[in-house]
Amino acid sequence: MSALRMIYLALAIWGAVHPMSWFITWFAENGVSLSGMVDAWHANAATSGLVWDLTIAAVTLTVWIVAEVAVRRNWSALMAIPATFMIGVSCGLPLYLFLRTRPID
Repeated sequence: MSALRMIYLALAIWGAVHPMSWFITWFAENGVSLSGMVDAWHANAATSGLVWDLTIAAVTLTVWIVAEVAVRRNWSALMAIPATFMIGVSCGLPLYLFLRTRPID
């Protein structure tokens, strides 16, 4: 595995673990409430802006993944879409780059 692929994989793992630690802390303090978390995301203009920024980035990444999978037929790269929406762009983007840069058979 190339050094670049190892970096992408490390970033994908970090992008899954680090944000999740903050979510787990929030759930421990506030209870498991998705509606409460969504309300917290829109607590002020700064957090709303960040939510929209990440949402637009996630949709853009999804369009890119689908477009490239249609051409390259790299079906495993589709795993980055649920990672993006269930974990975050910080996991989905480096995971996609990791899957995209695998050696071609």
